[in-house]
Amino acid sequence: MYASGFGWSWGPLTWLIPSEIFPIKIRPAGQSISIAINFGVTFILAQTFLMMLCQFKYGIFLFYAGWISVATIFIALLLPETKGIPLESMYVVWEKHWFWSRFVLDGLEELPKEVI
Repeated sequence: MYASGFGWSWGPLTWLIPSEIFPIKIRPAGQSISIAINFGVTFILAQTFLMMLCQFKYGIFLFYAGWISVATIFIALLLPETKGIPLESMYVVWEKHWFWSRFVLDGLEELPKEVI
């Protein structure tokens, strides 16, 4: 039940979110970095799961439930909704977000012409 629930909910987010939030010019690099980090974390989890299971017993599932709670809070607070936003206008979503707006240049007018 856990594997199917994870596969339908949190599992695909590593593949989905970068494809929706990165601009077209850097999407391949952003997607590659995201998936590389996902594979690295999955490897670490796979290598440590049995050791943690022996030490924590059923507590390991509470441990992972805690991390899922942290991820849920992060997504709810820091990831803006991108539904109906064209990829070329994604910077507008980040400019309007309460947290990320301080890291985004206004309308890209501060960038040199060769970067844009």
